[in-house]
Amino acid sequence: MSRISTLAGAVTCALALVTGTAAAASAAPFDQAPGAAAAEAKVDPVDWKPCNPDPSKPDPGIYDCAVYPVPLDYDNPSGEKVGIAMLRRRASDPSKRIGSLFLNPGGPGGSGYMWATTTRFGAEVQAKFDLVGFDPRGVARSNPLKCFKTQEDADAVNNRMVGVPVTKAEVDDTLDADQDYTDACSKNAGPLIEHMSTINVVRDLDRMRRAVGDSQLTFAGFSYGTLIGSTYANMYPNKVRAIIIDGNVDPNLRLHNGLEYDRQRAGGFELALDEFLKRCQTAGAPRCAFGDGDTRAKFDELRDHLRTSPITLSNGSRVTLSSFTSEVASALYSQAKLAPLAKSLQATYQVMQKPAAAALLAPKATVPDDAANQLTVNVPRALREAPADSEYTGDDSYMGVNCQDKPYPSNDRVFANVARAWEKESPTFGRYQAFDAPACASWPAPARDAERFSGPWNKKTSNTVMVIGNLYDPATQYKFAQRMQQELGNAVLVSVDSIEHCAVGRSTALNTMVTRYLVDGTAPKPGQLLKPDAEIFPAV
Repeated sequence: MSRISTLAGAVTCALALVTGTAAAASAAPFDQAPGAAAAEAKVDPVDWKPCNPDPSKPDPGIYDCAVYPVPLDYDNPSGEKVGIAMLRRRASDPSKRIGSLFLNPGGPGGSGYMWATTTRFGAEVQAKFDLVGFDPRGVARSNPLKCFKTQEDADAVNNRMVGVPVTKAEVDDTLDADQDYTDACSKNAGPLIEHMSTINVVRDLDRMRRAVGDSQLTFAGFSYGTLIGSTYANMYPNKVRAIIIDGNVDPNLRLHNGLEYDRQRAGGFELALDEFLKRCQTAGAPRCAFGDGDTRAKFDELRDHLRTSPITLSNGSRVTLSSFTSEVASALYSQAKLAPLAKSLQATYQVMQKPAAAALLAPKATVPDDAANQLTVNVPRALREAPADSEYTGDDSYMGVNCQDKPYPSNDRVFANVARAWEKESPTFGRYQAFDAPACASWPAPARDAERFSGPWNKKTSNTVMVIGNLYDPATQYKFAQRMQQELGNAVLVSVDSIEHCAVGRSTALNTMVTRYLVDGTAPKPGQLLKPDAEIFPAV
């Protein structure tokens, strides 16, 4: 199984609307004092060409594509270039066009190109903004960072890794494979590997802002994209028109202590899991298929059984501790996956209990055994999207960004040691999270040697930043959103009572606020707690 495979004070003010026809201009250097004036340096405009992002369907005639060149190394701006792939959905009402809304889905390593086609934003936003998706440097279509020449080479290394290694042999094999992985990166990735930190993505974003003719940035970033947005707000505080950051990282912690950040991420997954199990039991079976009996006890029994023995299904496939943990983690990302997760858990529990206890299960709690198949699949840690005809179908931007942004110890045995400690406080996800980044110990271009933006995060931006946090966000727990709002110099927090990663598009009330913020410049009032539109376990 591949572990490093393909998959954190409120002010209301009026925002200055931009027409998108202003002269392209440069933002002030990131270390310039807030309020200081700076000359706007011209950049080449984006050379848009009409395109159809989905050739399998008729061309809607509303999209344009481009590859925009940016410096590989901003210390040598006239040197080698990286091409940033961009996709634009043109504003449906050009007469009322405000500007461009840049989008990033996170990851790091998530392809944002197709996010120009997103339906997360309502009709008014689509009418008044060009939606601009892009693949950040090193991702998918934008000079992908590749540590291997062929998929066969990648599989030979990645398949030796165990997502949740428990035994000494599993731990040793995983750490050895991590070392081979970083050796391959050192050999094959090229000079881009030294320029993958978020500071470079933000510089690219500011160039793209100028290149589309916007005098200030309008941006929506999700998950890791919140680090892009918050970094932009502090590098270019006077260029903030409207920034939405949803599913927030804690930027200060992430950029200063990678291990502690990951430990707290494990705690966020545990909080989300615990809330899911509580709500499942409250709903009961059949609304929640796993809701017959003590859901917490049943789940823990399953997990502890898998630590020593896989569960073999009737079709011969196996649920392992690694596949189980990765699938549960993946389901917690999306409220729509929680009811199906309950069915998978119940089916697996039934198989584990057979034959002695199966007959004792109440009929309302019984689900088909094939519902357990989902838990046999190992979910990738990072988002990846590569052309199907590539000899190596992945890219390695997930580690490329994380290892440059997040400081980690250089001794990879530290990860094995913290795994034992973390699983005591986070029994399902502590070990899983501890083995997310051992490769950073031997990464060819680690954080300690990289140019990074590591704060301060308190610059007073020209307009209010909108921070959004789910109470039970697994990947970037709610207290990260609270810290983000507190660390930023001018931000307001909106909260949503949901078990899910990110919230825009999941609540009508929230999307109304988002629309007014983007279109009119009306920042939400602080202290609001919203509900998602859908129920986790609807009545049957």
